[in-house]
Amino acid sequence: MQRGESTEIAAIASRDLAKAQGAAAKLGIAKAYGSYEDLLADPEIEAIYNPLPNHLHVPWSIRAMQAGKHVLCEKPIGLSAAEAGELIRARDAAGVKASEAFMARVHPQWLRTRDLVRTGAVGDPRIITGFFSYFNRKPENVRNIAAWGGGALMDIGCYPITLSRMVFGEEPQRVIATMDRDPDFRTDRYTSVLIEYPGGKQCTFSCCTQLTAHQRMIVFGTTGKVEVEIPFNAPPDRACRILVNDALEEMPVCDQYTLQGDLFSRAIMDDGPVAVSLEDARNNMAVIDAIVRSAASGNWEKP
Repeated sequence: MQRGESTEIAAIASRDLAKAQGAAAKLGIAKAYGSYEDLLADPEIEAIYNPLPNHLHVPWSIRAMQAGKHVLCEKPIGLSAAEAGELIRARDAAGVKASEAFMARVHPQWLRTRDLVRTGAVGDPRIITGFFSYFNRKPENVRNIAAWGGGALMDIGCYPITLSRMVFGEEPQRVIATMDRDPDFRTDRYTSVLIEYPGGKQCTFSCCTQLTAHQRMIVFGTTGKVEVEIPFNAPPDRACRILVNDALEEMPVCDQYTLQGDLFSRAIMDDGPVAVSLEDARNNMAVIDAIVRSAASGNWEKP
């Protein structure tokens, strides 16, 4: 975000002043605070980026809004669709801008994929498949703490959900899912999902926190396909590639976090729409909620 044309990173806050000062010195940030409250009290700060653990997304975003700050909050927006609704009400009461930080949705490779699909490059789009995995079994890692919103679905399963919604341009009708939970952490370590969209269109994906690292996403249509080679953690230092009906397309080199930061800044300065609205974020959480219910019930569930 520091490399953005419209974004200035003016301050950083930690619960430990020494840690904040160390990070500020390393990153070239002018101000450091030893509490989040002190940062929110600074009248020169216009907006905050909230990358805290999942269970702190909504509480601290609401406090920032109440302090008059615009909020760019990491995904997933909260722990449930109901929490996302609380955030919407706080945004409206405060009159500020707020957006979910789904950086992949602003990357040119996904904007291109969406446009290709919607202009008929694959014929009638029918199925989207996805896979996202890594291996992390460290007990102290926030992704392995159930009470903090850990687990594969919340951390990485949210990506194929939001991107399939973006590409299809529709909301899911029902979902069915299975989960395998870590015996010690009780977080889901392997989750597989089938999402049904209107007209019988489908998204299927698996997300895993205890498998070898891999990611891929493919849109299949009646006459073609689009395959996104590195769909989620797009590298900022080289061109990303998508395969369109066996023809390779290279995207311009870019950093999706830089793009995300500038888009949010411009939405504030121009009083325009944000890239990923809180209403969209709430709809994504509603799908996640339904997946959790389905894994418990063994039945189809409606978002």
